[in-house]
Amino acid sequence: MVTAALAFVSAGSASAGLVVLLTSTAAVKGEPVVETGHIGRELQPARRSAVAWLLSVLAVTGRRLRPPGAPADLAGRIEAAGRPGGLGVREVMAAKVAGSVLAGVAGVPFGAVAPGRLGLLVLAAAPVAGFLAPDIWLARLGAERARRVRRELPGLLDILRVTVEAGASPAWALRAVGERADGPLAREWTAVAREVALGVPLGRALDGLATRLPQPEVRAFVSALRRAARHGAPLGDTLADQARAARFALGRRIREDAARAGPKIQLVVALLLVPSVLLLVAAALASALLDGGAGALPL
Repeated sequence: MVTAALAFVSAGSASAGLVVLLTSTAAVKGEPVVETGHIGRELQPARRSAVAWLLSVLAVTGRRLRPPGAPADLAGRIEAAGRPGGLGVREVMAAKVAGSVLAGVAGVPFGAVAPGRLGLLVLAAAPVAGFLAPDIWLARLGAERARRVRRELPGLLDILRVTVEAGASPAWALRAVGERADGPLAREWTAVAREVALGVPLGRALDGLATRLPQPEVRAFVSALRRAARHGAPLGDTLADQARAARFALGRRIREDAARAGPKIQLVVALLLVPSVLLLVAAALASALLDGGAGALPL
């Protein structure tokens, strides 16, 4: 029993350590060098579409289970994540309920083979993990989207400044820049311009932009456009200042992320990977001692 428990904990620690280590390394490698004309592109679209498809399947399954009321901030988190797969609040809540049920069912065999009281822990944690999995996925998508927006913002602001100084209106300039770039920020600018072309007031379209991209840099940009539309203030100098501030903030954020990545990796190795190896050795020693300890210890 002791050997099985140690082996089970060792495997869990090793798996968690590898996941955290790979995630931290990928996040550091994914940060590009700050460039004025850099336009971000989609990161791993196949993986994202596959997860979105799985979430849609869970949503279809969960609709029959009468999902409970949604949290007040769920709609904002879905918009901040880019509304993946066209899912709404109802679909995400249905997917959470279906994920909880399916994870609970899938946790039964794992709980049966887990030693001792770990089986009860697995049975209790599986439904909770399934219910929270869509929230974790939305949070990761929102964080990745925010990073891409911050990377794109300085270059797009410079291009927008040149377009506005050439005599274009803010809405026309947003559309011209957005259609010639790629990335979440460019697509959102294009969406704002199309809403204005369909008769939506610029202020209301900018409110939707601030909801879908709730970053402080985007809110500052929206405030500048509102002041320009309300008072007729020139946008060129304001956009130039915001581009410099966004570029400085992006460089500082990249340096901070790089500085935090090293200690995180060392902490994961020290607290998860190394103990998992030691637990395997302890399991072998415990097995030899419980069997009588007369023979040679296994190596």
